[in-house]
Amino acid sequence: MSINEAQDEVIAEFSDFDDWMDRYQLLIDLGNEQETLDEKYKTEQNLIEGCQSRVWLQADEENGKIIFKAESDALIVKGIISLLMKVLSGHTPDEILNADLYFIDKIGLKEHLSPTRSNGLLSMVKQMRMYALAFKAKNQE
Repeated sequence: MSINEAQDEVIAEFSDFDDWMDRYQLLIDLGNEQETLDEKYKTEQNLIEGCQSRVWLQADEENGKIIFKAESDALIVKGIISLLMKVLSGHTPDEILNADLYFIDKIGLKEHLSPTRSNGLLSMVKQMRMYALAFKAKNQE
């Protein structure tokens, strides 16, 4: 599945709900469904700067594709990072770097988050792109 197909799937999932309380519940459910991150990855190095809550992001490369694993101590944030992983995980560094993450605006996520959560969302996206950049550079050596 391409990044855009994954985004369209997320948009479809969220369009089932008109009420933002239901959408927050969907985010929480997504976060709860997510696999827990192995304790060995919950390090200072994997903490995302700029997030109000604690978010750990681990990236590994398998067969040229980046696999993200993450966890947060806040339910809604855990849901947000699981959405980002659903869209970006399993793609090449170039696909991640070139992705236009339009689903964030389409589902109204940014406008329904507090300013600090919104900054956190941007920090998560930025960190995922930084990993993609690092793997791309490593592969060009």
